[in-house]
Formats: sequence, structure tokens, C-alpha cells
Amino acid sequence: MEHFSESELLMKKKELVKDDVIYLFFKRLMDIVGASLGLILASPIMLIVAILIKLEDPKGPIFFSQIRNGAYPGTFKMYKFRSMYIDAEERLQELMHLNEQSGPAFKIKDDPRITKVGKFIRKTSLDELPQLFNVLKGDMSLVGPRPAIPREVEQYTDYQKQRIFVKPGLTCIWQVSGRNNIGFEEWVELDIEYIKTRNLWLDIKLILLTIPAMLGDENAS
Repeated sequence: MEHFSESELLMKKKELVKDDVIYLFFKRLMDIVGASLGLILASPIMLIVAILIKLEDPKGPIFFSQIRNGAYPGTFKMYKFRSMYIDAEERLQELMHLNEQSGPAFKIKDDPRITKVGKFIRKTSLDELPQLFNVLKGDMSLVGPRPAIPREVEQYTDYQKQRIFVKPGLTCIWQVSGRNNIGFEEWVELDIEYIKTRNLWLDIKLILLTIPAMLGDENAS
């Protein structure tokens, strides 16, 4: 299958992403204010989560970092609370045949690599809180397609690569629409829909819709 060159993808990105300067200014302002307030308000919870992670697995680190795709063609180091055992990446290949997600993404409901604390913080999305630092740094936004893993992006079609044309976010349409019950193709369509229609009011709406999900979304894992 023939793929677009980098210059062709950049041209496609220019055609698809048509944000005005005012929207981008207020979106960045909302990111800075929102992430700052979020870190202040969530700091006691983050401290408790850090302690619980260390109590369950004293030898492992509190945080997990991984290279993710930013707005094409950039990459960045994304931070999360560690929710898996330290050998999780090494065990990935042996579990690939159990993948329940369509497309290149990998998800299984009862992943044996996830710790007990990890199950709780994933269920409540508390594992994502350190990404507020990524938002402050400008690597991510509060709202945008979830950051992709480079090894998965290598398997994307040119059409699917459109979901990485903008800065990734903490939450998105997929995040509030069923998450793991949505196949990868529909996930891509939701991300492209967001990129085409995004505006400040849509961003605010998605942030508000994310709050119930953080209180215990049955589709989170």
C-alpha cells in the first residue's frame, strides 16, 4: 500500500486543521489556567495515589513515562501514574493475541499487568493526572485526541494519521462516548470530527462531560 510522504501529510494537515488565532489563544489560556488549578486542587489526591503505588510495589517508580505522538510530526514524553507492574512492556507481546480493541490499539479488559492500585486509578482516570504537567508544558491540551503510541501510529493508514494532526489532549469525544466499547475505526472518526469542528464551547462541553467519567466510568480500564 502506497503511503503519503511527510510533505504530503503536512499538506493534508494544513487542509484539515483550520483554527483561527483567537481560538488557539483562548484554548492555550484555558489549558494553562485549567492545568494550574487542577494541579493545586488535585495535589492531595496525587500524594495519596503516590503513597498507595509505593506501598503496593515499593521497588517500582511512582510515575510512568512514555514517548507519545504530539501534533504531527512531533513527539513528547507523556507522564502518568504507574498502574502496571514494572515488566509490563516486556509482557506485551505475549498478550497481543488477547487484544479486544480493533485496529493497532491494544486493550484487554482484565489485563494481568495492571496492579490492584492501578485498576482503581484507571477506573477513576486518576492515573492521567500527571498529564496536567504535559498540558502546562504545551505538549498536550486539556481537550484533544488521546496521545498515540508511535509503534501503533506506524500501523496507521494515511487516513487514520489525521487524528494526530493536532495537539493531543486529556479528554476528547471518544473519552466521553464509551471509550473501550468503541472500535478503533469509530474512534478515529470521532477524533477527526473533533478536529474539523473544534471550538472553545465544544472544549468546555467535553471538559464538563469528562467529570462523571472520572467518578467511575464503567467503560474505563
